[in-house]
Amino acid sequence: MSLATTVGAVAIDLSAGAVGMWQVFVRTLYYCVRGRREPGAVVRQMYAMGVQSVFFITVVMGFLGMILVYQACLQSQRVVPDLTNLGATYLELLVRDIAASLGSLMLATRVGAGIAAEIGSMVVTEQVDALRMCAADPIDYLVKPRFLASLVMTTVLVIWSAAVAFTSGMLTANVFFGVSFSTFANPILVDAGDLTVGLVKCVAYGAAIPIVSSYCGLSTFGGSEGVGWATTRAVVNSSLATIMLNVVISTAAVFIFPG
Repeated sequence: MSLATTVGAVAIDLSAGAVGMWQVFVRTLYYCVRGRREPGAVVRQMYAMGVQSVFFITVVMGFLGMILVYQACLQSQRVVPDLTNLGATYLELLVRDIAASLGSLMLATRVGAGIAAEIGSMVVTEQVDALRMCAADPIDYLVKPRFLASLVMTTVLVIWSAAVAFTSGMLTANVFFGVSFSTFANPILVDAGDLTVGLVKCVAYGAAIPIVSSYCGLSTFGGSEGVGWATTRAVVNSSLATIMLNVVISTAAVFIFPG
């Protein structure tokens, strides 16, 4: 009976969280169309999410690109000692999945935690309640600017991370395995389907991270301990949402773009 109660409580909590996130998402879309216009707030969030994340994304994706290509070259040489198609295959994987997924996971840890901590602090210090008392919806004032900024900057940062990972991988292949730059930089396998899938993932991840993190921040209770729990939940749930969206989009892409 205790196990059934625990499982039921977890299921109810997950269902309530999913419904709450969906409500935040719908209201955010509504205020994107009918809400107040304040470009300055969006620009400030774009700076906080994008410009301040460039160094972190560059370092992480640079090292990941080196590791991926180095290991791929080692494994390929054990089977077929021909690395002429390595760059084309690596570029296709970057465009279609790796850059968007890994880059968004990095953003979920940094941007998601920041959003949840900032909004959660406003909740526990009753600033959000003050907004409601002034007839101002927190979704319009707090969530919408972060949502719009994330849509733009996630796409920009993913494109940048793909360029960094490809460049570091190309240098690794050239230095350690003698693959020329012209041979490695071969876009022959990248088609419109790969670009479409990559861009769809950028938009989906860019929408999911601020919505999930904002919901975790708005549902904060208690004091500083509650803010810590909200930040942890934001990172975990944003990363989980990224993985789940990746599965859904990749599965749909197999049937839409079978090539």
